[in-house]
Amino acid sequence: MAVFIELFLIGVGLAMDAFAVSVCKGLAMRKVNKTQMLVIGLFFGGFQALMPFIGWALGTRFETYIVSIDHWIAFLLLGYIGGKMIVEAVRERSEAVEIEQMDPPLDLKELIVMAVATSIDALAVGITFAFLDYPIVEAMLIIGITTFFISIGGVVIGNVFGNKYKSKAEFAGGLILVLIGVKILVEHLGILG
Repeated sequence: MAVFIELFLIGVGLAMDAFAVSVCKGLAMRKVNKTQMLVIGLFFGGFQALMPFIGWALGTRFETYIVSIDHWIAFLLLGYIGGKMIVEAVRERSEAVEIEQMDPPLDLKELIVMAVATSIDALAVGITFAFLDYPIVEAMLIIGITTFFISIGGVVIGNVFGNKYKSKAEFAGGLILVLIGVKILVEHLGILG
C-alpha cells in the first residue's frame, strides 16, 4: 500500500505540467468539449505512462554501474525536476494566458509535442524506478491514469476558473517531487530508520 501511495503522489507531481497545459486548453473553450477533453487526457496520460517505462528500460540497462549511488541519483533528479517546477510556478504567477482563438480544433501534432514535453520529467523518474526496483507496470498504470484524470480536471478548471490555479498546482507538484526525493535519500542513508 505504501508503494501505491508513493506512486500516486509521484503521478500527481508529474501530472502538474500536463494539468497546466490542460488548463490553457480549457481556457480556449466556450464550454467544455467532452471529446477534446478525453483526447487531451488520453494523450497526456498515455505519454506520462510511456515515459517512465523508457526511463526504467534505460536505468535497468545501466543499473550495475550505478547501484551504489542510485539513491543520490533519485534525490538529485526528483529534486531538480521538482525545484524547476516550483521556480516556474513562482515565475508564472504574474503571467496570464491570452487566448488567440476560442474553440480551436485540436491540433494533434501540437498535442503530441506538448504531451512529450510535459512527460520528459517522467522519463527521468522512470530511471529512478529502475534503481529503486519499483514495479514498473504498476508505476506506468498509476501515473498514466492519474495524469489522465488530472488533465481532464485541468480542462474543466481552465474552462471554469481560468488561470487562477495553474501556478498553484505546478508549485504543489514540484514540492511533492522534492519531498519524495528527500524521503528516498533519507531512507537509503538510514537517517531516520
